[in-house]
Amino acid sequence: MRRLPRGRHGLSREFVAQNQRERLLVAIAETLDELGYDKTTVSLVGTRAHVSKSDFYRHFASKDECFVAAYDEAVEDLRVEMLAACAKQDGWAEGVCAGLAAALAWLAREPARANLLLVEGLRAGREIYDHFLAALQSFVPPLHRSAPSKPAAAARPEAADEAVVGGVVSLLGRRVLAGETEQMEGFFPEVAEFALTPYLGAAAARRIISTR
Repeated sequence: MRRLPRGRHGLSREFVAQNQRERLLVAIAETLDELGYDKTTVSLVGTRAHVSKSDFYRHFASKDECFVAAYDEAVEDLRVEMLAACAKQDGWAEGVCAGLAAALAWLAREPARANLLLVEGLRAGREIYDHFLAALQSFVPPLHRSAPSKPAAAARPEAADEAVVGGVVSLLGRRVLAGETEQMEGFFPEVAEFALTPYLGAAAARRIISTR
């Protein structure tokens, strides 16, 4: 996000305010990625965004409010990317695979936001952790819709969908912590097998993954 030119530029007040806000959301993700939650301050975020402290507080009441805004925006961007990829597929399993592949590609392109979503969201206090839980839950309905049903004797527990989403997030979070964010796309077989196996069985899951 580029800084606006100094002095008279003829841009509307609304455009300037939106540009500042977007720069702050980028800056907090990047600062968190470099320093972590505790060392990230309003001053550091403002300096990185080239936004004064007074202008920061015109947009956000606190560091946490800025964090939540950046977090929610990242979740929505990721969801849009995944759902668009899923919608291009006919079958449920193929859609899950496409969505996961899109998510891994997005995370690899956006390492600071990957850290924001998968690491800092678990460290930054109760309010932000609640956003993490809500984000996790929001990915459950798309997974559940049209998922294959097993015979009653081997029915999935009701919490299976949530467990799969949580497990995928945990797997990816460990990769981010290990400094492997930019290699995310290489973990597709592992992540896809984890996601598909509870629904299809290991053999069928591997067969589908092998065709991609």
